[in-house]
Amino acid sequence: MKADIHPKYGKCVVKCGCGAVHETGGTQTEIKIEICSSCHPFYTGQEKFVDAMGRVERFQKKFGGQYFQKPDDSKKKPVPMRHI
Repeated sequence: MKADIHPKYGKCVVKCGCGAVHETGGTQTEIKIEICSSCHPFYTGQEKFVDAMGRVERFQKKFGGQYFQKPDDSKKKPVPMRHI
């Protein structure tokens, strides 16, 4: 292996937007992230929208606020049965 061509591997601090701080190893000394396992909905079990720069509001403005609501089943017509 050639000498002095690989980056130095050392302690790395990962800081999340929620305030959580994790320590790991890496080639950088500090990494800033937006979401981590402490605040991600998959790991916490709580539903929340991760809104980056107003994207959810733009989507709701474009497609309407009822997009995330469940459809009303009373408006569906019954499907007629076919005889074989």
